[in-house]
Amino acid sequence: MVSLKQMVCAAAALLVMSAVARAEEGFPFGTEMTLEAVPQPGSKRIPNLEIGDNGEVVLELWCKGGKGQFSVAGNTVIFVPGAIQDRSCPPARAQADDDLVAALAAVETWKRQGDVLTLIGPKPLRFRANGN
Repeated sequence: MVSLKQMVCAAAALLVMSAVARAEEGFPFGTEMTLEAVPQPGSKRIPNLEIGDNGEVVLELWCKGGKGQFSVAGNTVIFVPGAIQDRSCPPARAQADDDLVAALAAVETWKRQGDVLTLIGPKPLRFRANGN
């Protein structure tokens, strides 16, 4: 026979595990993430986002870099790009950077599965959390 104490302990453990699972599936504030993409010809760089605890973002793109801000409410997300530094990029990389910033600005929702964040808009973008 199961005691009341065992049932309460089991219920508490389930609540804790549920809370941890929800936290792991929440928006990845405080995380550095890399775009799931292949490098541009002649480069090894792949764009990444460093998302701060309050949604502030440092972007390192194919060539350019800059800042932005994520605002998240439920599964809705808005990305507002800030100043983007033009680093004398070759035209193809500059265009790829501009296209990526435009795609980020067009995202509407997000979902997270483990260490993968998918930003959903006209062009879905998948980012993977960087491991240490």
